[in-house]
Amino acid sequence: MGNRCAVIGIGQTHYTTKRRDVSIAGLVREAALRALEDAELTWKDIDAVVIGKAPDLFEGVMMPEAYLADALGAAGKPMMRVHTAGSVGGSTALVGASLIQGGVHGRVLVVAFEKQSESNATWALSTHLPFSASLVVGAGGYFAPHIREYIRRSGAPEHIGHLVAVKDRRNALKNPYAHLKIPGIDLRMVESTPMLWEPIRYLDTCPSSDGACAMVLSAEDKVTGAAPAWVLGTAMRSEPIFRAGRDTVNPQGGKDCAADVYRQAGITDPRREIDVAEVYVPFSWYEPMWLENLGFAAEGEGWKLTESGATALEGDIPWNASGGVLSSNPIGASGLIRFAEAALQVRGMAGEHQVDGARRALGHAYGGGAQFFAMWMVGSDRP
Repeated sequence: MGNRCAVIGIGQTHYTTKRRDVSIAGLVREAALRALEDAELTWKDIDAVVIGKAPDLFEGVMMPEAYLADALGAAGKPMMRVHTAGSVGGSTALVGASLIQGGVHGRVLVVAFEKQSESNATWALSTHLPFSASLVVGAGGYFAPHIREYIRRSGAPEHIGHLVAVKDRRNALKNPYAHLKIPGIDLRMVESTPMLWEPIRYLDTCPSSDGACAMVLSAEDKVTGAAPAWVLGTAMRSEPIFRAGRDTVNPQGGKDCAADVYRQAGITDPRREIDVAEVYVPFSWYEPMWLENLGFAAEGEGWKLTESGATALEGDIPWNASGGVLSSNPIGASGLIRFAEAALQVRGMAGEHQVDGARRALGHAYGGGAQFFAMWMVGSDRP
């Protein structure tokens, strides 16, 4: 892996529907300042900045990284933009980590954001190709058939997705940064909400959020501040969206990406050896689907793990203790939030949603038509 890399600072904004009090520049600077404060550093201590977001079409601001340099203390320093659709937050962290591991820089600030209140992501994702009418509306319309196929293959009962929605929203009540906080949420409440894209109901889906997340990554000899989270493994994979014979329910890219991360981290049994996972679940049914894709359950068995309560905060393999994408979804930052929350867990700094004794945590992001994957494993012990 080259030089050791550690997470030494994490900053998040509060995620909400509309941040009218700040511009995009103010939003990213808020997260970055909190990460620097956590790391006990200032702008001058950062060697380079890596920034990520979802398509520029969302806000209609082309190449926003160019005008955000001043807000992020990057004037006169190397700055790189990353874009891999919805997985971009995870990819941004991995690009930053690679600059540390390759000995290019000693400290790198990674930042990802989205200001959905200044965009219309659903319709931006529904643009039709020339001479072809769009057959879906937004990401939910694209992924719903994949979910229906998973249900057909696995025989999962219809309430499984609702269980995930309830679990993650209850976890969000313990996270001060989470967007959706729904006291008293239960199965009946989820079941009573409108059907958007069968079988996805309104409370089975993620919100539209404004927000930013930042992390300071450091080489071993430049570690500062409280207990670092050590990067144990990193991987990115992609696959063609229209490849013949592609399995959209259990994508090969996701399986290969997880296998690579596990190999680097020395993981042979993820269910037993990983203490907590922050996984990109924008629609509730993707928890059982990704449980299988990431090797936590056998094919067709993921829904049983969800139903058993194993992925609950008090279960043996908690998933999305922070509330996950179902509770906060600034698209460009959603993957980085997963990586940051995994790091908070092994640093013992996750607050009320801390998993006791967490020493190894998985961060996961996916994007596009479930064709882009980014993952890392972090731990409390130096590798």
